[in-house]
Amino acid sequence: MWEERVLPRAVDLVLTDATAASWRTTTTAGLSGVVLELGFGSGRNLPYYPDAVTRVLAVEPADLAWERATERIARFGRPVERVSLDGAALPVGSGTVDAVVSTWTLCTIPDVERALAETRRVLVPGGTLRFVEHGVAPGGVTARLQRALQPVWGRLSGGCHLDRDIGGLLTGSGFELDLEHEGFVGPGPVQLFGWFVHGTARPA
Repeated sequence: MWEERVLPRAVDLVLTDATAASWRTTTTAGLSGVVLELGFGSGRNLPYYPDAVTRVLAVEPADLAWERATERIARFGRPVERVSLDGAALPVGSGTVDAVVSTWTLCTIPDVERALAETRRVLVPGGTLRFVEHGVAPGGVTARLQRALQPVWGRLSGGCHLDRDIGGLLTGSGFELDLEHEGFVGPGPVQLFGWFVHGTARPA
């Protein structure tokens, strides 16, 4: 009940503010063609996709989130297909996707290294992964707290990780990064969810 009915609603609510909208705008800007979205959720990114995006392939494990996307998909007016429940297993042809989008998703995918390998596989030559993610701070009190709290947080949050080094995972998976932002967002010296990385990743 918690993971299937409550968490999808909670995540959807948290990511509806003006800050999230700003991240979505910059993450999707300039995209075209076929886009595969990791962690599609309830379709919150759909209104931000440019008209040049012709099709969206959705990866979403939560049935409730997919159900809640129905009206947004109808308004989008272009094909949206739920192709997988897991970013680590994409039933999509190699070299067939123009861009992959991940907004606050790489923190949760269980086998994130495999998901990034699948991302590389499905991208067309010259294709990109556009992302905005929270992760572990580079050090200090915040990082220590994130690692200490992770065992409890992971159980409560459906597998979200406070302690993933997103930039390190991307470069370790063979991507070159063009970062638009890397650092804390919001006030205060200790921010468990405040270390953000945002930008474009290209297969090296």
